[in-house]
Amino acid sequence: MVKRCTWPGENKVMIEYHDKEWGVPLHDDKKLFEFLVLDAFQAGLSWQIVLNKRQGFRKAFSGFDYKKIAKFTDKDVERLKQDVSIIRNGLKIKATITNAQKFLEIQKQFGSFDKYIWQFVNHKPIDNKFKHVSELPAKTKESDAMSEDLKKRGFKFVGSTICYAFMQAAGMVNDHTIDCFRYGEVSK
Repeated sequence: MVKRCTWPGENKVMIEYHDKEWGVPLHDDKKLFEFLVLDAFQAGLSWQIVLNKRQGFRKAFSGFDYKKIAKFTDKDVERLKQDVSIIRNGLKIKATITNAQKFLEIQKQFGSFDKYIWQFVNHKPIDNKFKHVSELPAKTKESDAMSEDLKKRGFKFVGSTICYAFMQAAGMVNDHTIDCFRYGEVSK
C-alpha cells in the first residue's frame, strides 16, 4: 500500500494530481500561468472543485495561452460567465485577463515569469519536513513577499494564501509530508 499525504482522500483526480504534479518544481511559463489561474479560481472554494473543472478551464482559456488571454475583451468575459464548464465568477475571469497582461509585462522585464517568480525562494525549492498535513502553513514570509510584489505590479487574486497554494503547486516548496512516497521523489 502506497503511503501518501492525506489531503487527496480517495478522490481519483486529487490522487493523480498529488502523485504526478503537486510539489514538482516547475519552470515552464505556460504551466506556471495555468497554476496562477487555477489557484486564483480556488479562492473560497476547494481544490477538488477546481481540479474537476480543469479541462473546462483549459478549453475556455485557450489552453492557458496567456498571450491570447491578454487580448480577451468584455465579450469574452460575458461568454465565460455563461460557461458551465468553469467557475463562473466575473471578478476572477476579469482578473485572469488582467493577470495575463501583467504576466507578459514580467516576461518582458525579467526574460521569463520563471526567473521572476522563483526569486522569492532564492531560485531553489524550500524543502519542508512536515510530519502531518495539519502543520502546513496557509502562508509564509515568502508568500507574503510574493503577494505584495504581484499586487504592486497590478495582479489580482494574489493574496498570500493564494500565493502559498501556488508555491506548493509549482514545487517552490515541498510540502509533502515526510512519510509520503512523493516527499523523497520531489526533493531530489
